[in-house]
Amino acid sequence: MDNESPSVFLVRHGETEWSLSGRHTGRSDIPLTERGERDARRLAERLCARRFAQVLVSPLRRAVRTCELAGFGAAAEPDPDLLEWNYGEYEGRRTADIRAERPGWQLFRDGCPGGESLLQVGARADRVIARVRASEGSTLLISSGHILRVLVARWLGLAPAAGALFLLGTASVSVLGYEHDRTQPAVCLWNDTGPIDR
Repeated sequence: MDNESPSVFLVRHGETEWSLSGRHTGRSDIPLTERGERDARRLAERLCARRFAQVLVSPLRRAVRTCELAGFGAAAEPDPDLLEWNYGEYEGRRTADIRAERPGWQLFRDGCPGGESLLQVGARADRVIARVRASEGSTLLISSGHILRVLVARWLGLAPAAGALFLLGTASVSVLGYEHDRTQPAVCLWNDTGPIDR
């Protein structure tokens, strides 16, 4: 990893009742559980040594609260491009329930009726990446799982559908950067819930 280039830290929000039960949580403004709040506080310990030129957060309260508990609330700027995927008619539903009606359904392939297309989510991720790459320093992004998975795919120059390959747990930290220079984007750390020593 090139230590001279800025890094992008991705944080998925803490646990909610819907993330715990596997319900698709797009634009529903669901609060953190007690465990989600506890895990968000642990993020403060894990990230306290980091300095960020910008902190961007999804406007939804699960992300905003995670950001506050992690100690970055005062520096955070809400970015609507970091909102989670709009699941339309599948909002609040579990994959198993959707597949009972649509066997073999896959979010990253089939999308959601009445919601955003994968290309629309990819376009939002591209705007966030452009904003991050315009910054001279490192960036902290706090949002939800599927938008961050699309974002890593786009960071690497892959199609948005490649986000399906990157699983992401709640209150996890991931780091994007570059191998040698800015022409070689890379994943430096993924889906980590332990101490950050990089």
